[in-house]
Amino acid sequence: MNSLWKVFTTTIGKKAVMAGTGGVLLAFAVVHMAGNLQMFLGWGDINHYADFLKSHREALWPFRTVLATCLLLHVATGVFLTLDNRQRRGTPYEVKKLVGASFGSRTMLISGSIVLCFIVYHLLHFTMGVTNPEYLTFQDSQGRADVYRMIKTAFSGLAIAGFYVLGVGALGFHLSHGVRAMVESLGLRMETWASRIDKTSIVVACLLFLGFASVPLAVLMGVLK
Repeated sequence: MNSLWKVFTTTIGKKAVMAGTGGVLLAFAVVHMAGNLQMFLGWGDINHYADFLKSHREALWPFRTVLATCLLLHVATGVFLTLDNRQRRGTPYEVKKLVGASFGSRTMLISGSIVLCFIVYHLLHFTMGVTNPEYLTFQDSQGRADVYRMIKTAFSGLAIAGFYVLGVGALGFHLSHGVRAMVESLGLRMETWASRIDKTSIVVACLLFLGFASVPLAVLMGVLK
């Protein structure tokens, strides 16, 4: 345990934790987006999907625990790495490195903080029903939680739909550098593949943004009825 803690306190160890937890969270984001896109298949498919998840609570809660742990570790290591970088910023090497860094890399803590706030609101809004408790009473004709109606009701207003689009926009911006940094921290970024990895990072970020943003925009524009 002591050896594990020593690894975590090193810069390399923190980056490894950051990359590993980021990979888990990215995989979840892809799966979550795929689930959300079932809105375009109709109320039956999205409600069946939600009911399937709720009916397997013995697997759902351990999964949520793993995700919560990864999120906390990702946030903590992100803060620690940012503080470490600020302490070393006075050296010539760090100044040179900062000048050559992209805007996305220099604002990772800011974009990450926005994403974290968005996640908290999303959980309070849909998962827990704290902000809108009436959502938890919605049921379809088969007695299942009516997620389709819940999402349509939430995104029928410009304020919430717009907020979600901005939230997933921040997520996409965060990932545009985060995917590249994850590959680099895991030692998988070779110079011959650097350009392709950079482009792939941007493509992944854009696809996730478009996938998540398509649902609130479709509801707002009346595509989903």
